[in-house]
Parts: sequence; C-alpha cells; structure tokens
Amino acid sequence: MEDDRRVAAALLSALTRRGYEVEHAATVAAALCAAPCDLALLDLTLPDGDGTDLCRELRRRSSQLGIIAVTARGEERDRVLGLRLGADDYVVKPFSMVELQARIEAVLRRAKNAAPERHLIEAGSVHIDVAARTVTVDGRAVTLTRKEFDVLLSLARQPGVAVPRDRILLDAWGTTWADRHTVEVHVGSLRGKLGDARLVETVRGIGYRLRDA
Repeated sequence: MEDDRRVAAALLSALTRRGYEVEHAATVAAALCAAPCDLALLDLTLPDGDGTDLCRELRRRSSQLGIIAVTARGEERDRVLGLRLGADDYVVKPFSMVELQARIEAVLRRAKNAAPERHLIEAGSVHIDVAARTVTVDGRAVTLTRKEFDVLLSLARQPGVAVPRDRILLDAWGTTWADRHTVEVHVGSLRGKLGDARLVETVRGIGYRLRDA
C-alpha cells in the first residue's frame, strides 16, 4: 500500500510483470477492506491514518500474512518500531526492484514454511499425500522427481486457478530468477508421468493450472 500514486503505479507494473497478482490500496480504509493476500507492501505514512496502526491491525488479523514496510522513514527507531508492530521486513525509499524482489521472495518463503500444510490434497483424479510426498492418479501410483513433485504441489495448492510461472519458481526453486524454461521442461515431464496432458493446462501469458475436475 503506497500513497504516492507515481511510485504505486511503478510498483504495480513491475510486480505484475514478475507474475504477482497485485491490488493497490491507497488508504487505511481501502487496505482494511481489501481481499486476503499473501503479502502486503505497507507505507507507514498514509492519507487517512497511521501505517503503524494499520500494520498492527493486519498482523492481528493474520499471523501468516507477509508484511514489508516500504517507507522513507529510515531512522533506526522507525525500523525497530515497524518490526515490533508485526512487519517481517523493512525497505527504505529509494530502493531498487532487485532489492525489493529479494525481500519479497524471502518473506513469502518464510510465510510458506510457517503456514500449516494440508497433508492430503485432492484435485480431480489427482491425489497428493504431502507428508509422504506420494501421488496417485485414478488410484495409480505416480513416481515423480523432487522438483516435479514441488511443481505439482504448487499447482495443487490452488486447483483450478492459474498459477504464475514466478509463483511456481518460488515454490519449487525458492527464487524467481531461475530460467523460466525450467518450469516448461518440468511441466512437460509432469504431464507425461500423470498420464493425461490435459490435467495441467497452459494459461497463456500467465503460467499453468491444475484441473480440479
């Protein structure tokens, strides 16, 4: 959330190009009414309230939400206050997209590791035992490599939803800087092993989707 429209527009464009789904909330009121998300970029200076109060409220609502304070307040006391109120990280303006990207990846990775994982996931004919790292399709056991399983799990967490390539890279490789061709290769192999290429659909310009029916 960023009250400077020019900076907000640049961030929105840059993050969208990197495969993230982004909603801009320019005020505290808008932020509190926004749809649930994985991570919030939070300006501590907003036109209708104090960002520190918003940070505290967002953290109260969800312990799993990633929060990065993006602000011009660079003094140590401000950084410490933001972290104590529940922010996971702190970026001082001006900053580079390379730095912000790295911090986003790190916070999302920590949130993912802290979030409770379902042990069993079903998406149509695909059944996944997350703890045992096993997969069956129509009752038939499917043997996958570690990365193939991680790619499938990234898709299966949101069956029927288009998952951006960068999200898959982050889930399976822990970074979005890997060659995107890597995802295509693993999806191709995954389709072959699942026995039905239609189970994993290509969503042009976005990524892939696991059919849930």
